[in-house]
Amino acid sequence: MKPKWSWITLIGMGVLGAPAFGAIPARPGTVNYIEGATYLDGNQLTDHDVGTATLTAGEQLSTKTGKAEVLLTPGVYLRLNDHSEVKMISPDLTLTQVELERGRVGVEVDQILPQNDLQIIDAGVPTQLVKDGYYEFDANPASAEVFEGKAAVEVKSGKYKVVKNHHEFYLAASTIDKPLTKEKPEDFNAKKTEASDQLYDWSSLRSQYLAENNDQIAGEYAGSETFVPGWYWDPYAWDYTYIGMDPFFSPFGWGFYTPWWGGFYPGFYGGFYGGGFHHGYGFRGHGIGGVHHIGPGRYHGGGMRAFHGGGFHAGGFHGGSGFHGGGGFHGGGGMGHGR
Repeated sequence: MKPKWSWITLIGMGVLGAPAFGAIPARPGTVNYIEGATYLDGNQLTDHDVGTATLTAGEQLSTKTGKAEVLLTPGVYLRLNDHSEVKMISPDLTLTQVELERGRVGVEVDQILPQNDLQIIDAGVPTQLVKDGYYEFDANPASAEVFEGKAAVEVKSGKYKVVKNHHEFYLAASTIDKPLTKEKPEDFNAKKTEASDQLYDWSSLRSQYLAENNDQIAGEYAGSETFVPGWYWDPYAWDYTYIGMDPFFSPFGWGFYTPWWGGFYPGFYGGFYGGGFHHGYGFRGHGIGGVHHIGPGRYHGGGMRAFHGGGFHAGGFHGGSGFHGGGGFHGGGGMGHGR
């Protein structure tokens, strides 16, 4: 019998909303950002492909000296390191499988639903990501690292090994029918790893930018009765960001706003483990429905990060600017602005 976290509930997982103003729908496999040399099935991508290029089943995304970010289920980002390659196995919302073929990938899980069966396959071994958090996978040696969150590694057909915070698990089998060389997860020094992990640093920076993009456009949807959680296109940053039903923090400590919580103050609390730049977070201002104005713009002081209040007054950010969009995987409005 499969463990509780592997059950798939099909009800309630339809694609929500509808694209508007020429929006191109986002779906699992949509390329959301590239740096340097990135290739989709051998064809080099450019900035103009961001938001439109999508991995379908069987297609591969690879990098040389460069990095790439791919959308998976709403609220989940897959990031390729330099000299890495992944293959899309299943792009379905209820079964999303990506196989790591070489190099390393990081996965930021900001929000995940019980209906999502999200798996990274490495060395033939599927690992299901069960909780919000940050994960990394390496092809050589094949391993899964859980910085924060919870994963379920299928060590044999129908048998799972749970990997929790600050633990890694070595995946040495070529198929799930062969035993793994390591029988249990090992603790690792997450802070030391973060300090020397370029992929971790890049993922943290991308998370910051996505939170700022969320800040930039979330007010556009304030008061909308048709709002649903999902990917929304930011025509200013030229990528999709996630807007959820409730405010939340990414695993790196960046706050994401929702149109229904005008008084939320998402301070930057600085990573998973509280060392160095851990500064706390909380609610400030006038509570639900009121905007706490922090001055003319954002500030970055004492390790804290705040949204500026001015963009969320009635009328939203650049009120009526015309990039309303559907929710779910249908995202924001038209791509009328270049980078």
